[in-house]
Amino acid sequence: MMTMKMKQAKPYYDVKNSSKRICVLQGGTRSGKTYSIILALIEFAYKNKGKGLYITIARKTFPSLRGTSMRDFFDVLNKENLYSEANHNKSSALYELYGNIFEFISVDQPARVRGRKRDVLFLNECNEFSFDEYTQLALRTTYKIIIDFNPSEEFHWLYTQIIDADRNDVDFHISTYKDNPFLEESTISEIERLKEVDENLWRVFGEGQRGVATETIFPSFSIIDKVPENAKPIALGLDFGFSADPTSLVKIYKHDLDLYIDELLYEKGLTNQDIATKIKHLGIDRSIEIFADSSEPKSIEEIFRMGGINIKGAKKGPDSVRIGIDVMRRHKLNITQRSVNAIKEFRNYKWIKDKNNEITNKPIDAYNHSIDAVRYVCLNKLMVSYSGKYYIS
Repeated sequence: MMTMKMKQAKPYYDVKNSSKRICVLQGGTRSGKTYSIILALIEFAYKNKGKGLYITIARKTFPSLRGTSMRDFFDVLNKENLYSEANHNKSSALYELYGNIFEFISVDQPARVRGRKRDVLFLNECNEFSFDEYTQLALRTTYKIIIDFNPSEEFHWLYTQIIDADRNDVDFHISTYKDNPFLEESTISEIERLKEVDENLWRVFGEGQRGVATETIFPSFSIIDKVPENAKPIALGLDFGFSADPTSLVKIYKHDLDLYIDELLYEKGLTNQDIATKIKHLGIDRSIEIFADSSEPKSIEEIFRMGGINIKGAKKGPDSVRIGIDVMRRHKLNITQRSVNAIKEFRNYKWIKDKNNEITNKPIDAYNHSIDAVRYVCLNKLMVSYSGKYYIS
C-alpha cells in the first residue's frame, strides 16, 4: 500500500492533484466524494510514513460521522488488510496508520473543535457547519483543508467566504454520479429519474449544481381524484395531537417514484382510546404497519394494547427531520383531493429564514402534522439504511 492502480472516481484525482491549501469538492449524490477523499488521505499517510501527522475527519454530529466517513475509512482499511485492533483507540476515536494519526471528531464536541492543532482537516458535508465552527477548525490546521458538500442551498457561507471569494488558496471542483465508475445501472437510473420528480433536486443531486432558493419546501405536488390501483400501500403514519394540534393519520402508497398520500384522520381533542376506535372503524388491516411519533411511547403502547392495531414508534436519528424531508422530495408526490388538510399543509410548509432573510435548512414548526406523519413512513420504509448516507428504495 498504497498507490491506487485501478481507475477511481474523479474526486480522488481532484484531491490528489490539489496544490492549494483549501480543496473544495462540490457534487451531486453518489459522485464518490467522501470515499475518494478517504482513499486520498490514506495514500497521503502512506507517502508520509512515520511523520506523526494529525489528520482530522470531522462532521456536524458524531452519529452522522460514524455512519459516513468513519465507516468508509474502516471499510478501506479492512479491504486492504490494513486494520489492526492495536492501532485503534475506540474511546478517543483515533487510529494510527503508517506512523500518522487519524482522528474523528464532531462539532457537537466543543472541546475537540478547540483542541490541538492538526496537519490536515477533512470537513465532510461542510454545509452543515456554521462559519464559526469552520473557522475554529481551520485556524488550528497547518497544512491542508478538504471540504465536500451537496450544493442544496443557493446562499451559504461556503460561497461567500470561500468559493466565490477573491482568494488564491482554493481549488474548486464539481463532480456528479457520472464521475463515479463504480455505480450500478440501477442506481444511475434512480438518480436520473429525479429529472421527472423535481427540477431543483435534479440540479443539485444529479448535476451537482447549486440549488435555487425557495422557502416553500414542497413547491410542486399533484392533487388526484383517488389512489391508482397499481399503487401498493406501504404503511400509515400517525402524528399525535390533542387540544392545540390535530391528530393526523395518513396512508401512504407507492408506485415507482410516485408517492400517494391519502388523509384518513385529522382531528383535535382525540384521546388514545378515541384514536384506537377510529382506526378500527377505518377497517385497517393488521398486517399494515402504522408508524407513530416515537416521542410518545406511552400513547403508542396504550393504542397497541387495545388490540388489532399494528402500531410502532418511528425510528429516528440525527437530522431526521431534514433527511425525512429530503426522502419525500425525491419522490413525485400525489395527494388525494379529499385530503384537504394535508394539501393545505404541503402548500404552506416552509423553511426558516435567518436574520439576513436567507433560507436555512430548518423548517418552520407549523403546517406539519400530516407532513410529519408522511415523514415517519418515509424514514422507516423508504430507506435502505439510516446512517447519514441513505438511498431511496
